[in-house]
Amino acid sequence: MEKAVAAATTGVDVIVGGHSHSLLSNTDERAEGPYPTMVGNTAIVQARSYGKYLGELNVTFDDDGNIIEAVGEPILVDGSVAENPEVKARVAELGKPLDEIRNNVVAAASAAIEGDRNVCRVQECEMGNLVADAMLDRVKSQGVSIAIANSGGLRASIDAGDVTMGEVLTVLPFQNTLSTFEVSGQTVIDALENGVSQVEEVKGRFPQVAGLKFVWDPTVAPNEGRIQEVMVMEGDAFVPIDPAKTYMLVSNNYVRGGGDGYRMFSDAANAYDYGPDLADVTAEYLAKVGPYEPYLDGRISSK
Repeated sequence: MEKAVAAATTGVDVIVGGHSHSLLSNTDERAEGPYPTMVGNTAIVQARSYGKYLGELNVTFDDDGNIIEAVGEPILVDGSVAENPEVKARVAELGKPLDEIRNNVVAAASAAIEGDRNVCRVQECEMGNLVADAMLDRVKSQGVSIAIANSGGLRASIDAGDVTMGEVLTVLPFQNTLSTFEVSGQTVIDALENGVSQVEEVKGRFPQVAGLKFVWDPTVAPNEGRIQEVMVMEGDAFVPIDPAKTYMLVSNNYVRGGGDGYRMFSDAANAYDYGPDLADVTAEYLAKVGPYEPYLDGRISSK
């Protein structure tokens, strides 16, 4: 992606990537390319993920602002790197107000809520049901009837017992906001088709849903009709989705903007992307219905 951006733009000197979690290096044989990788006059660097490496890049410019040299190498952060006591103390000091927020008990769970990526990215999961239910509950009074959440936004499970805000933020760390919008039933079907298109690769686009249920067939080729049946809740019963009907949905601003392949939502009608933070919505829903009992109800099934 960074290479495509560098090739298609001008005036960008350095791109620091991170989305693909790639390691660029001049010394590591596992690297996916040199550090930096040059595309035209743009230097691209990336140092894997989760703080395992610290990227270092030294760039020299001429008097006209053009790069004449860009050299560096990721630094492996392992046990040989000593902590700086002054920085450590300062981080601890600045973290005290955050600790108060993280340690605040917001709800209780009667059992552990499963949110493992290897579960939520391939099938219905307890955390997906919780988050999708919370989203829909928050805006159903506005006429919203369907919630779709990308499983890539779910980052952890929650243990049984007291639930702290820190745990909720660990599950939902991206500060995504609620988005509401209107699309046709066919667009909903297309979105679900996208959601199940990369199950084999355990990608984060797998949809967790509320207000609807669907059946998909993993033996069908991706984007060739894996979605076999979609039912939506109308009143107290599920009925087949009407491709020509307009439905109001809720998701998060990342998905609504086309993230995780949901490009069919990017030009949705009556879109509003500035709702409350998804972590806050989920925490408040947990408090409202608690002690929360995690569950599966067959809203997602495969042939």
